[in-house]
Amino acid sequence: MTDKFKLSIKEKLGYALGDGAANIAWRGVATFLFIFYTDVFGLNPATVGILFLVARFSDGISDVLMGVLGDRTTSKYGKFRPWILWTAIPLGVILSLLFTSPNFNATGKIIYAYVTYILFTLIYTANNVPYGALMAVMTGDDKERGTLGSFRMVGAFVGGMLVQGLLLVLVAYYGNVDPTVLIEKLDNDKYKIEVFSKSHVANANVKTKNGIAMFTWSGENESIDLSNDEPTKGKSFTMASNKKYTFIVTGEANLEKSDVLIIDQKSGYSKSIYVLSLFLILFMLITFYTTKERIAPPKDQKNNLIEDLKNLISNKPWLVLLAIGLLFSTYNSIKQGIVVIYFAHYINNQLLAASFLVALMLASIAGAILTAPLAKKFGKKNLFIYALIFSGAVNTLFVFCGSDDIGAIFTIGVISEFSAAIFPTLFFAMLGDAADYSEFKNGRRATGLIYAAGSFATKFGGGIAGAIIGFVLAMFNYNGQDLSSIKGAIPGIIMLMSWIPAIITVIAAGVMVIYPLNQNKLDEITLVLNERRKQ
Repeated sequence: MTDKFKLSIKEKLGYALGDGAANIAWRGVATFLFIFYTDVFGLNPATVGILFLVARFSDGISDVLMGVLGDRTTSKYGKFRPWILWTAIPLGVILSLLFTSPNFNATGKIIYAYVTYILFTLIYTANNVPYGALMAVMTGDDKERGTLGSFRMVGAFVGGMLVQGLLLVLVAYYGNVDPTVLIEKLDNDKYKIEVFSKSHVANANVKTKNGIAMFTWSGENESIDLSNDEPTKGKSFTMASNKKYTFIVTGEANLEKSDVLIIDQKSGYSKSIYVLSLFLILFMLITFYTTKERIAPPKDQKNNLIEDLKNLISNKPWLVLLAIGLLFSTYNSIKQGIVVIYFAHYINNQLLAASFLVALMLASIAGAILTAPLAKKFGKKNLFIYALIFSGAVNTLFVFCGSDDIGAIFTIGVISEFSAAIFPTLFFAMLGDAADYSEFKNGRRATGLIYAAGSFATKFGGGIAGAIIGFVLAMFNYNGQDLSSIKGAIPGIIMLMSWIPAIITVIAAGVMVIYPLNQNKLDEITLVLNERRKQ
């Protein structure tokens, strides 16, 4: 490797922060938007599933256009870096609007959701396609690119940990209603609690600070349906202003008024996302100022979109990666999208989801760090196949977990996620290999187009995942604002957490078998291209 293609730690860290920023948006949306739309904004799960699928399909056109535009951008900053600068603030703004809940009627809510979500996908595309392509032009060495991919994924998982670990905590902080609380002690760890608030709260959630007390309705609330009432670690309900709501609370001793929390989820989500959006913007700006483009297309290459598309369609490594990106993104997005619902309605402890997601992010960071040495030992192709089969097999074990098997749930999640972290780490580095293969074979390089189509695959996979979640929950008549329907949907929630996503990994492993680039071929391509660039 020449010094020209060796990257400094500063540049690698700067590049990694860009995916940290992107994952504040991406994982924030993948993990929390579905439950926000159903439980807070009040949309039907099937409606949300269709929205995700439609928006992600239309996103494919914008991905390809963005790739073409990036390849044809000329500025003093390069082809791809300027887009990171231009889209940093708009991406933070649209993310904030996505989690804002205007007081519209049912039709108005659907229109608002479609407009803001589609705008989000467009702005995210304008930011993330150039960001991904930037990796392939920062260095011409495939091994250095593999190391950069590990840095990128560590940054991605740190950003994901920031949003997944902090968001629910921030929701509890910013959404605190500060209600009037009356407590009557009935036994050592049994209390009658009355709460009321001067303001109307459409999406109130009552629990204790420690989150271990069990709540049941007392029977004194005329407007509450008690036919399916069971003890849970908190209750979600619509809280009318100046109206008392009475609960029987057990399982926690020495309760005081200050121990009882009522959270306005609508306000909490919005304010929390506003704060995280500021971090997103800051990280993106750091990425722009610390990175540099070094690889340019061959000097005699002329812009020819038809030729670029022909080369793309005949690029077998890229075609295989396109299918793989679609499949592993669907797998990961189902797992991420169902976690909060699983913990809120099966485990009955939504705040515990934050700890679970942080544990997964730590496992993901470890997986990303170890991907480069594991790839050198087994090869990228073989490692991808092993990771797919192992992660999916472990994930099926969730089906055997009861709602009290917290240790087992955390253990299965961490082990499965360690392997799942290998997928994107390898995938984005391998897209760079596919760009090298195109230049090696055809004498032309369309980096932006290759990454754009790869980006579409991963994002459309997220849309398919959202549709699968929505349709499965709709089959079980899930309604996030109705307690009885939630109880009936528990089998569907468990299916989505366990074997439904695992089926996808088996299909993906079969597709990966036909990937044509082994390490010997990559070494040959790198050697030939370096000689051409010297000339």
